[in-house]
Amino acid sequence: MTRKGRAVLAIGLAAWGVAWLFGSRALFPVAAGLVIAVPVAFAWVGISRQRVAVSRRWDGHGVVEGEDVHVDLRLEPSSRIRLPLASARETVGRLGGQTVELRRQDGVYVGSYTLRNVARGRHRFEPVHITISDPWQLAEASRDVEAREVLVVYPKLVDLDRLFSEGGATLSDGRRLFVRRPAGLEFHTVRQHMPGESLRRVHWPSTARAGTLMVKEFEDSPRDEVAILLDGDATGVAGSSPDSSFDAAVRAAGSILRAHVRAGRPAVLVLNTSEREVQSVRTDGPEWERALGALAGAVPDAHTPVTALLDSADGPAARSLELVVVTSRIEPGLVRRLLERALSRRPVALVHVDAPTFAGRPSTPQPALLQLQAAGVPVAVVRGGDDLRQALSGSPAIAQSEAALA
Repeated sequence: MTRKGRAVLAIGLAAWGVAWLFGSRALFPVAAGLVIAVPVAFAWVGISRQRVAVSRRWDGHGVVEGEDVHVDLRLEPSSRIRLPLASARETVGRLGGQTVELRRQDGVYVGSYTLRNVARGRHRFEPVHITISDPWQLAEASRDVEAREVLVVYPKLVDLDRLFSEGGATLSDGRRLFVRRPAGLEFHTVRQHMPGESLRRVHWPSTARAGTLMVKEFEDSPRDEVAILLDGDATGVAGSSPDSSFDAAVRAAGSILRAHVRAGRPAVLVLNTSEREVQSVRTDGPEWERALGALAGAVPDAHTPVTALLDSADGPAARSLELVVVTSRIEPGLVRRLLERALSRRPVALVHVDAPTFAGRPSTPQPALLQLQAAGVPVAVVRGGDDLRQALSGSPAIAQSEAALA
């Protein structure tokens, strides 16, 4: 029974008492109507209370951040007893709550609502709170219905015709010619030379010791050509979603990954988060969709510094032929690892997301970026309000304040 129902019942009983006290016959029907209406409404709502099934449907398969999402809600009762009035309360993760009035249509109850300007993430639908009431709202009943689903909102990526980290000669139209490097074959052992084999594979030191021709045997060692390492260190995050420094880092990592995949280069996405997700991507298909889903759900909750992922020689980031690190924190350990890789002639690049600029603060000078550039490490800087495509496509630029330190 609602507050309104209790008030109507109290008024009805009071009117009944006044009619009996003063003998007013005209007041008796009014009092009786008010008193009877509340139990009737209560009984109607009680009979209508039944098991229901809830389902949702929204437009599109791949929702991108910044878009509006129209959600259709469908409630199907378990019996044919008609519900008086029904409404649903939805809570969609960080996107907040929505109240939907349900209308009867072909035996089911339907409603819809629109989520405006959705943010990146994996937004989980909480159990639906269903409320049933009579037309006069004298009585109501409610229950929570389990209908858990997840709305995955992908980051908004940019198309990159070229990358700041690309090497090679410059084409006539200004684009850089990318140099492909062989990958996959590693020295395994030596064995005796077989007739017809090329002498290019002869291992001369072993041949001299054995007194017979010995050749090198290789095995196919699967490794990804490019690794994109996204740092999820919470201490380096500034600003609020969807315009935080980490959101910009996610877009940068995803855009670089897509550029390599479209160029036909095997790649791996490594997330420095609490779950340390790793997703190899060789084709623009299911593997890419899984990587995009990992980027959608990425949160800055790493428990260890990004350097820890580079310390392990067996890790996908350390084993890759080329490495791109996307981070907001320039730690001495990271700089040391990148310099070591550059000095060993293993391609490496850095995308530095300038976190203070995403919170409206001035840029912090980073002399280490100049040190990396001097060692031949391509560096791109992404600041709040920058055009991401331009920052990742053109020649890397360091802030004037940093250049003054050189």
